[in-house]
Amino acid sequence: MGKSTHSNYVRVAATTDIPIGKMKAVKLESKELIVANVNGIYFATGIKCTHAGGDLSQGTLEGNIVTCPRHCTKFDVTTGKTISHPKTGLFHPKANDEPIYQVKIEDGNVFVKLASERLDNDERLFAQPNRLLEELFQ
Repeated sequence: MGKSTHSNYVRVAATTDIPIGKMKAVKLESKELIVANVNGIYFATGIKCTHAGGDLSQGTLEGNIVTCPRHCTKFDVTTGKTISHPKTGLFHPKANDEPIYQVKIEDGNVFVKLASERLDNDERLFAQPNRLLEELFQ
């Protein structure tokens, strides 16, 4: 999906395709991921739950937390961190953190960088400078 741009970014959607509080499944070459809109800021993370491979795009997004539909593992889409581990009865398996992908917004379009990486929240906001400026001057 999408067309390549400089620095390995690929267009995945128009900003209007992913309303606040919603997420969208996208496929980039061999990678599948979700792009979530959390209060007007876009984040991209892996689509498969690290516990048992549940499709996170079929789960629920509440604020910045996505819940896997299979065993209720919760992940923070802004950081990829596991918030709560699977609920599977007597067993207490662990889930690894999700990979995250850098997102930038240009001309009303959402672009995702193909390589996953670890970014802190400040770095993620700087990838979306218009949103950062709006927050600073509110």
